[in-house]
Amino acid sequence: MEPISSAKLDPAQFVNQAAPGRDCGACTLCCKVYEVPSLNKPMNKWCSHCTPGRGCGIHATRPDHCRSFFCLWMTDGRLGPEWKPEVAKFVLTIDPVSRYLLVQVDPGQPKTWRQEPYYSQLRRFAQALLPHEQLVIVFNGKSGTVVTASRDIELGIMGPDDRIQMQMRITPNGPVYDILRNNVAVG
Repeated sequence: MEPISSAKLDPAQFVNQAAPGRDCGACTLCCKVYEVPSLNKPMNKWCSHCTPGRGCGIHATRPDHCRSFFCLWMTDGRLGPEWKPEVAKFVLTIDPVSRYLLVQVDPGQPKTWRQEPYYSQLRRFAQALLPHEQLVIVFNGKSGTVVTASRDIELGIMGPDDRIQMQMRITPNGPVYDILRNNVAVG
């Protein structure tokens, strides 16, 4: 499996469209939590073109990076209203290469992902993704945490060249999945 770089996720690599009946409405959290290089917008700072709760001031001419982005709540109609980023205080995406489920947390609400109904569901997502060697990774800024069905594995600050992957090894008690950061086991 191709490991993932956690530092930057290029939404331009996504081929997305909104699920029927979904729209951003007043939600603008993606305009805060993600870096947008073409606008010199850093991670975890409001975009200068965004009015929080209202929308983008340059929507018609916004960069391709923004134009091609849809969060998972927008594309997956099975997620309930509690998963909309303005409610959950984090943005869910699927990495287009690794297919990992990524959770980018609002720095103003860094613990909401650990609250219910989110935490137990993230663990269930992790269990469902395990046979596919896919992970759930929560990012608070550049600090990452792998969520598994049974525990959380702190990764610390992730750099642009850091790679996270899962590796199965067979033990006398059955398969065990190790989390590797740059080919070194963590947690």
